[in-house]
Amino acid sequence: MNNREPVTRELFNDVMVPNYAPGAMIPVRGEGSRVWDQDDREYVDFAGGIAVNSLGHAHPGLIGALHEQAEKLWHVSNVLTNEPALRLARTLCELTFAERVFFANSGAEANEAAFKLARRYGWQHQGAEKHEIISFTNSFHGRTLFTVAVGGQAKYLEGFEPAPGGIHHATFNDLDSVKALISKEKTCAVVVEPIQGEGGVMPAEAEFLQGLRDLCDEHNALLIFDEVQCGAGRTGHLYAYQHYGVTPDILTSAKGLGGGFPVAAMLTTEKVAESFGVGTHGSTYGGNPLACAVAQKVIDTISQPEILKGIKARSDKLRKGMMAIGEKYDVFTEVRGEGLLLGCVLTEKWQGRGKDFLNAAQAEGLMILIAGANVIRLAPSLIIPDQDIEEGLERFEKAVATLTK
Repeated sequence: MNNREPVTRELFNDVMVPNYAPGAMIPVRGEGSRVWDQDDREYVDFAGGIAVNSLGHAHPGLIGALHEQAEKLWHVSNVLTNEPALRLARTLCELTFAERVFFANSGAEANEAAFKLARRYGWQHQGAEKHEIISFTNSFHGRTLFTVAVGGQAKYLEGFEPAPGGIHHATFNDLDSVKALISKEKTCAVVVEPIQGEGGVMPAEAEFLQGLRDLCDEHNALLIFDEVQCGAGRTGHLYAYQHYGVTPDILTSAKGLGGGFPVAAMLTTEKVAESFGVGTHGSTYGGNPLACAVAQKVIDTISQPEILKGIKARSDKLRKGMMAIGEKYDVFTEVRGEGLLLGCVLTEKWQGRGKDFLNAAQAEGLMILIAGANVIRLAPSLIIPDQDIEEGLERFEKAVATLTK
């Protein structure tokens, strides 16, 4: 084996499971909101690793936190605890509704823990019949068999049935559809994304979330907010529930929580947490010292009032710029979302062509995302400089002009 041989996109086809279809460009380094590929070509990053790189690439504070912890302790089993995990849990409890925290490695794992906890809580407090979960169409909660079943997109379940049972799907932003499904005897939880990410960057209505809170209280069910994509500062609040003024019983966080280092957290109350007694659930790497040290620096940084305030200003600039391009070339019907999680909805003429916009933008040196085939999704660094926003918009307009001429 010669690790000095050139690595090309073709190698992917030879050595990787074909569940992804990556583009030809291979990034090799990044700094702030800029990325360079193998040919040293520069890109402005409006994608943020799908809302993961919350402080951009190679942030000095994150590098310092990782380096400092790497010289101390990398891993211990959960037979023991560790200082970075305890500090991070304390911080999350101080800054949110939470009284207890469980750490994992990914959003799927955090959601898996949340769904298991909800079922066990229902079982302990009301019996085995209290096990049903209500979710929503077009939702996305992860790729484990349980989380993909709770998610509301049938395409991700194809070929993996039979799926776990006891799961129902209502219509997002339609409270009556939830009322038709919820049951005091059987429903243990309702899970919702305050902003559906994979489902097209669709924000929940405040009245809808408050209605879910009221229904859960009425039916002795837990309300779970999946903030894997929209949390950790993405909306301009530390967590989106604070933006809406509706408090869940369980909240899941990942993606931007680690700024690029794999880490996730499930936040809940002391009362609900008691259902996860010793041995009921676990994660080998959950609470890893390296991950928690990095996440601590992320939270310490993005929770600063000036950072959160800056997210709104950046959002306004990016939203106005994208809408102006959309109107000029008649490609977007609206730009929706909150903070720096935005979705540009393609007009009828361009329906199904999202990938074309992604490819055209990349050709102009801009990294963007899509959510389905009809929405251009943007999730850049929460501290992206104005200059990078302006240059990214210029590159996107060039891409659109080329695509539409």
